Amino acid sequence: MILVLRALGVGDLATAVPALRGLRAAFPGETLALAAPAWLTPLIVTIGGIDRIVPAGELEPLDGAPAEPRLAVNLHGSGPESHRRLLALRPGALWAFASTPAGHHDGPGWHDDEHEVRRWCRLVRYYGVPCSEIDLDLEAPHADVPAGMTIIHPGAKSPARRWPPDRYAAVARRLRAAGHHPLITGSAAERDLCVRVSALAGLPEEAVARTGLSELAALVASARLVISGDTGISHLATAYRTPSVTLFGPVSPQRWGPPADRPCHRPIWHGTRSERGDLPGPVHPALLAITPDEVLAAADEVQVVELPTEDSG
Repeated sequence: MILVLRALGVGDLATAVPALRGLRAAFPGETLALAAPAWLTPLIVTIGGIDRIVPAGELEPLDGAPAEPRLAVNLHGSGPESHRRLLALRPGALWAFASTPAGHHDGPGWHDDEHEVRRWCRLVRYYGVPCSEIDLDLEAPHADVPAGMTIIHPGAKSPARRWPPDRYAAVARRLRAAGHHPLITGSAAERDLCVRVSALAGLPEEAVARTGLSELAALVASARLVISGDTGISHLATAYRTPSVTLFGPVSPQRWGPPADRPCHRPIWHGTRSERGDLPGPVHPALLAITPDEVLAAADEVQVVELPTEDSG
């Protein structure tokens, strides 16, 4: 068995897809197991080639994983904690970034500023596994959802990555005036935020979606446009080649942005390479520097639609 650890979120899983597919191709006759949160199952099955899902939380003991896998692959982090979770299973070999604290001296060195897709491809290539950094597409889940919606996703894991609700509302209002059908999406914990954006935009009650992961992925796959911060749904837009505008704050799109050769995905960022990390607290200054007009102009470019002025909306 080949056991891979990637116990994080939607965007993290999406950026590991090329490396996972490389591993699948390299070991065609072996069981490929992925240790990841169980709630990601609807998305994991769209990758293809994953034989077993081992429910796992971030940096928690891998109690459900089989002992002594032939190979353990750490696509989770730089170590040492994640390395130790895998080493506790006594694998035949560990493929991971070098980590002196974990006692793992094999593997390439970790680069903080590396794009997340490139990072994991570089790791498996070090061990002789080819993979393609552009192999990011996913299958769309089967779900009964409306097609052609314009998805506006105001939430993000940290406050520093959340653009102000009134700005999302201004964008939604003008897109609606241009003939779009805005749909506000978010997790159950972000429901109040979504309702607030919808109300500020003057949208009907049904404009706030209630979705599970399968429905959200299906919505993105069939959407006209996705506007969001630097969070998981932006990676779904990349996976389904849905036109998107992504607003970056604490972290550069050079680390988490869409492929540079796809004009239908437009990142907006006003930070500098020295602004690193996911800062706690208020909205990041680089995110606050983004204006609704700028987002609408980017939407115009990826969609080739004519948007009205604020006065006409």
